[in-house]
Amino acid sequence: MKENRTTKRTRVVGIRLTAEEFNIIEKKIENTTFRKLSEYLRAVLFNGKVVTTYRNRSADDLIAELSMLRQEINRIGVNFNQSVKKLHVLQDEPAFKRWLLVHELEKKTMVNKLDEIKIQIRKIAELWLR
Repeated sequence: MKENRTTKRTRVVGIRLTAEEFNIIEKKIENTTFRKLSEYLRAVLFNGKVVTTYRNRSADDLIAELSMLRQEINRIGVNFNQSVKKLHVLQDEPAFKRWLLVHELEKKTMVNKLDEIKIQIRKIAELWLR
């Protein structure tokens, strides 16, 4: 049935629903492209099919958690760099020099792993946001 914009809708159809039934319909409308209850009901009645949007809530939660993890990883890296810079000032002690050499290797390993994690998080987020 094609809609003609010049055709007026003059017939009213009434239906009584419980509050729970109405809430169910409202939740279904939220997941569609329709803005009005009447548009949604006409689509269901006449077409039987309704275009809905689908979001996986567990994946949304995962993306949010990964984003927070990425921010925390960045903070850890900044703090680590500040610590190493501070230790470079204390070059008088031989023990500090050895510590710095060992930690430089550990830092490179950590930074490489953190970069890999960030890349994977970014890939997952880009796939999900498409």
